[in-house]
Amino acid sequence: MYASARLFLSLRALGAPANVIMLAVQGIFRGFKDTKTPVLFIGLGNLSAVALLPLLIYGFKLGITGAAISTVASQYIIAILLMWSLSKRAVLLPPKMDQLEFGGYLKSGGMLLGRTLSILLTMTIGTSMAARQGPTAMAAHQICLQVWLAVSLLADALAVSAQALIASSYAILDYKRVQKVAMYSLQIGLASGLALAVGLYISFGSIAKLFTNDPQVLAVVSSCALFVCASQPVNALAFIFDGLHYGVSDFDYVAQATIVVGVISSLVLLYAPRVFGLAGVWAGLTTLMGLRMAAGILRLLWKSGPWSFLHEEPETKSQAQPLAS
Repeated sequence: MYASARLFLSLRALGAPANVIMLAVQGIFRGFKDTKTPVLFIGLGNLSAVALLPLLIYGFKLGITGAAISTVASQYIIAILLMWSLSKRAVLLPPKMDQLEFGGYLKSGGMLLGRTLSILLTMTIGTSMAARQGPTAMAAHQICLQVWLAVSLLADALAVSAQALIASSYAILDYKRVQKVAMYSLQIGLASGLALAVGLYISFGSIAKLFTNDPQVLAVVSSCALFVCASQPVNALAFIFDGLHYGVSDFDYVAQATIVVGVISSLVLLYAPRVFGLAGVWAGLTTLMGLRMAAGILRLLWKSGPWSFLHEEPETKSQAQPLAS
């Protein structure tokens, strides 16, 4: 398993430049409040991967190598299509390099990089601890993880919408609209999370069989189903809280809170699996999302910072409105 994983990751690393470009350009389109274009091109890229995977893996008998090549190729296809579309709407390079304003970008980007690394490290520890449980447990973990991430990321669409709407309103000091968007997004997120949890609980057995027919793997998958399903409302709110804080440019808090949350969750992941097995891994991942949600709630309760207007008297909020004109 180690040799195959090493080969796959080595080849997948070739797609890193395309993946970074893809993520950056998606952020630009979000700033334009255009979510359709990225969805279209990412969909086309994923379809290319779906077509290439069986062709290279089974047709040309490349196995793991074919899987990696297919994924890397789809990433470059997406990146090229997004850059092509963006070039029609904006000048990609300014006349002078000093106009790039790298300082502000690196400050915010650096904090978010710390946040991302914290989450990736925590997830990596979880995967490592699952692998130590043996190949059957690892296979079951990967099935649960793919379903968990795929369903959870549906809430990311709500977070992106909330981020764009809040950013535009916060910039003109329309705090009343910011509050409405925030509360409405959280309500929809909670309702969506509950609906996803119920739907996933009902269909989880059938979904798992799409990945494997091995009865041993399916038995282990079923033991983790409760964590995967029950955590969906928490996941949805965690994603939405991130979107709310990004909308008011509260990057420092999100990064610092996520690093602390990652450390705590990593400790759970290092010790819980030794006692509870694969269920301990999922207890750690659920802890990660639960603490991210708690950190988001805590920031809204602070009487200082970008959300301080939530704790002001109505008269104070109304006085802030003329400043926007």
